[in-house]
Amino acid sequence: MVVGLQQKIITVPLAARPYPIVVGPGSLASLGDRLLELGIKAPSKVLVVTNPVVQQYYGELCRHSLVAAGFAVEQLVIEAGEDQKTPTTVARIHDAAFSQRLERGSLIVALGGGVVGDMAGFAAATWLRGIAVVQVPTTLLAMVDAAIGGKTGVNHPGGKNLIGAFHQPKLVLIDPTVLATLPEREFRAGMAEVIKYGVISDPPLFAELEAAALQNPTAGLASRDAVGEALLQRLLERSAAAKARVVAADEREGGLRAILNYGHTLGHGVETLCGYGTYLHGEAVGLGMLAAGEISRAIGLWSPDDQQRQWAVIKAAGLPLDWPALDPDLVLDCLQGDKKVRNGKVRFVLPTSIGSVELRDDVEPQLVRGVLERLARA
Repeated sequence: MVVGLQQKIITVPLAARPYPIVVGPGSLASLGDRLLELGIKAPSKVLVVTNPVVQQYYGELCRHSLVAAGFAVEQLVIEAGEDQKTPTTVARIHDAAFSQRLERGSLIVALGGGVVGDMAGFAAATWLRGIAVVQVPTTLLAMVDAAIGGKTGVNHPGGKNLIGAFHQPKLVLIDPTVLATLPEREFRAGMAEVIKYGVISDPPLFAELEAAALQNPTAGLASRDAVGEALLQRLLERSAAAKARVVAADEREGGLRAILNYGHTLGHGVETLCGYGTYLHGEAVGLGMLAAGEISRAIGLWSPDDQQRQWAVIKAAGLPLDWPALDPDLVLDCLQGDKKVRNGKVRFVLPTSIGSVELRDDVEPQLVRGVLERLARA
């Protein structure tokens, strides 16, 4: 652990229910005390939802922190692959909530990646018409994106996250030391979301990613060790702060928050058509960002130089660069089932420069088809 790294608190400043994001090494051990500081009184019942791998490494540390603070703790271990993100799995969480007699003053702790966070958050939103949830993400992708902002849900055969609810957490606790056990492929997938924040709103963050990639041309940004603990802490803080700003300005995705979907519209199409699990979510988002950049180039919104810069950072993160061999017409059909469609028009988040994007619903299907055909041939 790098000497001097401190836990930092970033507030999501929602008018009705602001909540803290705690970022820093060793913070998982402070979970119980953090809950007491928020006014959640022991011996409230706590259901910890996690997956087998996270349970093996961090389940006992989480449980001990809660028990030491006086909470009554039960744990539920669920399978957490993207293919498990269904109403059936959520029903298991509801069954556990019933058997443990969770009350309105109880809470659910989501200890895991984005899939666990989404399902546990949705279960909390719907149990007794809503009980508290605390997000303790254990993957980079969940730390910088899924755990923050209150979007919860599960997949439908027709598309990703079509069933869900907005349900803000009481606390997000981010401990970067748990990434030591994260597979490198999943770390790389999380870097896609960090890159996204740089493109949509934070040029200094993007510049820092570029500089880190240039300083380490062999390993790039493709692993926790390559990034290093000090830079990782800064990336977590900047990404969390970027998302907190957008969520505070637009909690329920009525306008500005839609920019967080950069790379996701086409990325979700890749996930759905290739089959959940073929590409990790962040890998699909990286491909979606590259495709969105090509669409933006085609309509004259963004320069070839900026597209090259985006491509280089995505490459440095070790993410896929080759668009899959998908029928463009199937992709266009899939886009019509996206949550962001309005009046039958797909809303694309398109980059205009590093740090700025636009929402556009006037992109012609034929143009998108042509871009996808070129990408598939590249």
